[in-house]
Amino acid sequence: MFLRNCWYVAGWSKDYGRELKAETYLGENIVIYRQEDGQPVALEDACPHRKLPLSEGRLIGDNVECGYHGLTFNCSGKCVAAPTQQGQIPRRAVVRSYPIVDRYRLLWIWMGDPELADPDKIFPVENFDNDTWGYTDGGVLDIDCNYLWVCDNLLDPSHVAWVHVTSFAGAGTDDEPLSVEKTDRGVVVSRWIHGNPPSPYYADLVQFEGSCDRLQHYEMCYPAIGLNKSIYTPEGTGGPGKDPVDKTYINISYNFMTPINEDQTRYFWFQHRNTDPNNKEVSEKMNAGAYMAFEEDRQVLEKVHTGMKTPATPYIDLGLDAGAKQFRLLLNRAIEAEAK
Repeated sequence: MFLRNCWYVAGWSKDYGRELKAETYLGENIVIYRQEDGQPVALEDACPHRKLPLSEGRLIGDNVECGYHGLTFNCSGKCVAAPTQQGQIPRRAVVRSYPIVDRYRLLWIWMGDPELADPDKIFPVENFDNDTWGYTDGGVLDIDCNYLWVCDNLLDPSHVAWVHVTSFAGAGTDDEPLSVEKTDRGVVVSRWIHGNPPSPYYADLVQFEGSCDRLQHYEMCYPAIGLNKSIYTPEGTGGPGKDPVDKTYINISYNFMTPINEDQTRYFWFQHRNTDPNNKEVSEKMNAGAYMAFEEDRQVLEKVHTGMKTPATPYIDLGLDAGAKQFRLLLNRAIEAEAK
């Protein structure tokens, strides 16, 4: 069901401090907190004695004390105190520790073998430190559906013509041909749409007037990271292999799907654009528009999850599902290889 030897987004860095915060990822209960020096810690959220969640206890310095009998654990999960039996710490009093790292304003957690956790394998955000690019605050949304339905949705440029009529839709999004490409990190579904007005979401953001050539680049990467790139360039200047011109507008939506369990997904996102690096008004407008669109997705996907989990009749695939099917196949092979 899940690929484990990889980095998932645990949350926004700003949302974790000197308090015990209970979370669930990939069906595993975890408690997260920061040490006094600000370093994040992630531990199994269960005392090995009677499995009371450690998140129900308290922080003592950099250690976690269980709220039942005071067993105390350090950041590596080792028991360092057993008040009811001084000097006799139980050998098996250990909780699992998860590698966890701050990067790109996000907290990343490794759910597999900790010895394989290499921070250099965290998904790269290009131009993050480029001061000519602007980014939105982003957001988080819990969706009551399996994470793979969200991945399918983010590999489907066509759904915008019906689900996002007032935001990402536009001429050509319903019937222009799609290309599917396998990469070393997943799958890309894309198409250029030529000679049409910008979509409503981008109409006031592009740096030129009139019709445009538009790229829809929908990419899904392991384990469940969607990179949706929108390129708007003056009509006649866009197309495969063409370099950007001065007025070319690029926006990349980074989408991070972290499975809570088989039926729930925590969806994180932010937008990154090649213009207006310090324009707070633009960032807030983009963020609000993205949240509205993703809420539209949520309403659809939760019903899709219910329908596909308990179908009364067989389902069918359409041509537009080619990219999603390819990604699922590749991900499933990776999961099977990991299990072996």
